[in-house]
Amino acid sequence: MYSTAVLGCAWGDEAKAKIVDVLAKNADYVVRFQGGNNAGHTIKLKDKKYVFHLVPSGILYPEKTCLIGSGVVIDPFQLLAEMDKLKTQGILFENRFFIDPRAQIVLPLHRELDGKAEADSKQTNIGTTKRGIGPCYSDAIARYGIRFGDLFDKEYLRERMENFLRFHNYPISEVDNVLEELTAITEKLKPFLKQIPYLLNEVTDKNILFEGAQGALLDVTFGTYPFVTSSHTIAGGIAIGAGFGKKVDRTVGIFKSYYTRVGKGPFPTELHDETGNKIRIQGNEFGSTTGRPRRCGWFDAVAAKYTAMLNGIDEIAFTLLDVLSGFDTLKICTGYKIGDTITNEFPHSAKALEQAIPQYIELPGWNDDITGITEFNKLPRNAQKYIAKIEEFIGKNVTIVSVGPERGQTIFR
Repeated sequence: MYSTAVLGCAWGDEAKAKIVDVLAKNADYVVRFQGGNNAGHTIKLKDKKYVFHLVPSGILYPEKTCLIGSGVVIDPFQLLAEMDKLKTQGILFENRFFIDPRAQIVLPLHRELDGKAEADSKQTNIGTTKRGIGPCYSDAIARYGIRFGDLFDKEYLRERMENFLRFHNYPISEVDNVLEELTAITEKLKPFLKQIPYLLNEVTDKNILFEGAQGALLDVTFGTYPFVTSSHTIAGGIAIGAGFGKKVDRTVGIFKSYYTRVGKGPFPTELHDETGNKIRIQGNEFGSTTGRPRRCGWFDAVAAKYTAMLNGIDEIAFTLLDVLSGFDTLKICTGYKIGDTITNEFPHSAKALEQAIPQYIELPGWNDDITGITEFNKLPRNAQKYIAKIEEFIGKNVTIVSVGPERGQTIFR
């Protein structure tokens, strides 16, 4: 058995799905271990585009088994809609897609609560996707959540649902309506129920690929709190969210060649000028889930070194390098000036990060179209130097370079 983790090392949207898709070729199981349908992964294969929110993107390989672990929160209605869409694109799920019974269920009330919190002027507006993810995780911690396995025990589900409604001060009379909605989809989901920890820990001859959602800077504990997601997005979340008790053999950290962020929160290297807009357009930086334009900025080596440390990465997959073609000069942030102090440590508070003035080095850019290059030494010299400088700052080697959205537009070193 050999296990690999693919983890986003910024604020998400690092093109993880592309790297998962490439590495899934050598995996038997592809496992999602956190997040919900607030994550969006897009993969392009030939003339088709596939969009994933809950289903692991390894499902595109017909012989792979895809798993949703206990750390994922599932909107069952959205999951079925996503599966139906993928089925029309020729994807099969029978006997190769399973969900752990401990995974929490996102209910319509969670989406309602999420929307109210974002609209409340007295609350900190963090720019969530309003998919109900945060309230669902909150209910899990408060022990009032509904789990996937609960759906298949009608008597127990009613008991749990009544507790849930009381907790949120909703009338118990609503329970029949909610149960009726859930009952309508329960039988469709029953074939996919399986205890994932046993499946993962008892195999000896399978390769496992763990697929992260969002990114390390959105981790609920180590991210730019409170402008974070509600789950553990870093490597430590694998044990919690998949029940995998063994050491992961290989951890691949995904970094974009520039930085982006969606929603509110500090972003030291953000560009509010024509350069930022050029990156956005060339990189098609619009959210897969919401369609929102992403905020764009220069590569932040301070943040990158921090997230590489948190995840204990072994190597780097460097994505969207092609987007930087056509820039005369590129910048890399190597430190922050906060007050009178220059630091290369990532601040623990969002307030301090908001005050951080990035300290840059400049490197020459390149104008070549690199989307057809398949060998590292064929890249423009300045592109190689740019990667080498980032390797130097992070202290890890770049072993995979993505120069386009297709599987074949990938360079291995």
